[in-house]
Amino acid sequence: MLSYTPELKNSYRHLFNICTIKNEKVAVVNRIVQKIFNNKVRYTNVAHVLSMPWYVIAVIHSMEADLNFNCHLHNGDPLTARTVHAPAGRPLTGTPPFPWEFSAVDALKFDGFDQWADWSLAGICYKLEKYNGTGYRAFLINSPYLWSGSNLYACGKYIADGTFSRTAVSGQIGAMVLLKDMSTKGLITFQNAIITAPEVPHSS
Repeated sequence: MLSYTPELKNSYRHLFNICTIKNEKVAVVNRIVQKIFNNKVRYTNVAHVLSMPWYVIAVIHSMEADLNFNCHLHNGDPLTARTVHAPAGRPLTGTPPFPWEFSAVDALKFDGFDQWADWSLAGICYKLEKYNGTGYRAFLINSPYLWSGSNLYACGKYIADGTFSRTAVSGQIGAMVLLKDMSTKGLITFQNAIITAPEVPHSS
């Protein structure tokens, strides 16, 4: 189990400080960040319900569903039915097709994001790494879920549950790499992260 120690916090801060986007990924990062900001209001709606930063929801959406609002945040399954892949059968309530916001709240509550209070830089890193899985540490690899697309990641990837390949390379842009870009551009800060917004719509 990965403990949230002062040493781990310092490690996250150090990684974030030295993180640079690979030159060949800059254009991709710019496109993703622009798309995120085009839909900022939708993320803030969910953020208000859960008292968490909107931009954390946005980068999870990028990782899990390629920013597709027709898919469950849980795993990218279509909103026209309950989830099929793990976690299956979500949301437990409501009737499909589900509003994206309704499903997103369910996904984040399912993984305890509504119970997490430390939305500092280190706290975000920790929660995202725990959310995706800490198995990369056994191979001395920085998690691509956080750092893919940057100088902090080259190769190594889980290609299925419990199946690790040292040669596979993540094609995604890691969540913390996206946040580093937003922060560098002055688009977000890691202070006063909770944003109020209208109440999330409910599924019938």
